[in-house]
Amino acid sequence: MSQGGSTLPRMAKAKTAKASYRCAECGWQTSKWVGRCGECQTWGTVTEAASATPARVVPAGPVSAPARPIGQVDVRSAQSKPTGLDELDRVLGGGIVPGAVLLLAGEPGIGKSTLLLEVAALASTQSQGSTQSQGSADETKHVLYVTGEESAEQVRLRADRVGAITDGLYLAAESELSAILGHIDAVEPELLVVDSIQTIGTSEVDGAPGGVTQVREVAANLIRVAKERGITVVLVGHVTKEGAIAGPRLLEHLVDVVLYFEGDRHSRLRMIRAVKNRYGPTDELGCFDLSEVGIVGLPDPSGLFLTRRDEAVPGTCVTVTLEGRRPLVAEVQSLVAKSHLPAPRRATSGLETSRVAMVLAVLAQRCKISMHEQDVYVSTVGGVRLTETSVDLALALAVAGASVEQALSTSLIALGEVGLAGEVRVVPGVQRRLAEAARLGFKHAVVPRGSLELADGSPLKRADPQLTSYEGMKVMEVDSLKQALQVSFTAP
Repeated sequence: MSQGGSTLPRMAKAKTAKASYRCAECGWQTSKWVGRCGECQTWGTVTEAASATPARVVPAGPVSAPARPIGQVDVRSAQSKPTGLDELDRVLGGGIVPGAVLLLAGEPGIGKSTLLLEVAALASTQSQGSTQSQGSADETKHVLYVTGEESAEQVRLRADRVGAITDGLYLAAESELSAILGHIDAVEPELLVVDSIQTIGTSEVDGAPGGVTQVREVAANLIRVAKERGITVVLVGHVTKEGAIAGPRLLEHLVDVVLYFEGDRHSRLRMIRAVKNRYGPTDELGCFDLSEVGIVGLPDPSGLFLTRRDEAVPGTCVTVTLEGRRPLVAEVQSLVAKSHLPAPRRATSGLETSRVAMVLAVLAQRCKISMHEQDVYVSTVGGVRLTETSVDLALALAVAGASVEQALSTSLIALGEVGLAGEVRVVPGVQRRLAEAARLGFKHAVVPRGSLELADGSPLKRADPQLTSYEGMKVMEVDSLKQALQVSFTAP
């Protein structure tokens, strides 16, 4: 620039807007394209999305209802109503709440439609009974079941098989949101079941049914209708290969309750648990028996996870696991056989493979029970999946018994977490577990030391420091896995 010349103002470079990319599975966004989603870890689902528009200033508008002191809010309309299935009511915290939106997820063919058809039939029967007792047939409330995956005739055949034919249950086969809203206006249901949310679409937004945009729009409209009219809405959701709910994660935040329906296809046992519940606990478990004639609750499912036998068999041990606040007695079985392979086989069913490998390593290093030349097979009974660390001790005893061909007593249970140093650690809820085992007739128990303590932390009075009695059971407290092996195989 020449001296004395005029200076030109510096022009700031205009920043170019960066393209935004979004995952078609979960809605995760990033500023640049990547091959794998950073949220759901799915490959090939990140695509370019439309540029975001700036937020608009929304002026204040009319309110739907004036704000009131919280003490003047009537809670009678928000009280839960039983569904008729005690196991489902246990998980929900008493029943369904008017205006609540529930999301039920599970693998294909697990029995979601059968369960909800049973719930819909029971809800319609209860509604009719409550209104007829008042002598007002015109006030009968109805239940609307919307299927987007099957025809009405297919659902009717299932209803005939499970006995879910009632006058108050209405059925519609629709896949368009506007048609579903029309059915709601015509039927005026108390309960709405949509099977499934991924098959419903609307022409108001772009995309195919099941996409992020479509699922978000359909769910938002159904939630709005549920809150405005006090209708309980149950949405059925698909799951991915990893077991997570398919679609945007925003859907789980919008609904009030998220339920998972689990079970082995080769077993009749089905379990339902809540991972989110605004109206009740999230640590309860409901058990059901699924058969050709329908689905029924199992108030005492512990017997399904045990093998009834008169003689003791090597390689078996019984434990008590806590599913939420519910104790379940389950059996762990093990088989150890000489291997003819360079790398011996380790097969597990119903237990975590990494946890089994750790217990085998502790047995080899701390207890000198080596199985580096043997195949080890570990399984649970009844198709139950045990993920709690309290199963470690029963697993170790079962594998050790199978290795030396020595059987444990059929009246013995074992529970405790095994550490890498060979110690046996205390697990929560030991007294509740022992009470359940005593109810089923078990006489002996091996537990970690310090498990039996009073509420103030002081131990129970006992004559023998290693032996006490609780709920009519002889309880042996141990410090290490080596000590647990000694007392378990010498117990009567």
